[in-house]
Amino acid sequence: MFEHFFQCPYCWQEISVLLDSSVRQQAYIEDCENCCNPIEIRVSFEHGDLTSFEAVNIEQ
Repeated sequence: MFEHFFQCPYCWQEISVLLDSSVRQQAYIEDCENCCNPIEIRVSFEHGDLTSFEAVNIEQ
């Protein structure tokens, strides 16, 4: 597990998530720790390295 920092697509504050590199592709919903809005997190790993990260506003 490692910590990844990104900007919330709602309030633009920098927040962090813990990512598990043992799962190659992940998609889940997590609330922003600042504004509490739901964010869809999409993550891909290749050989334990982060290759893709998206934090998407699900209320578009």
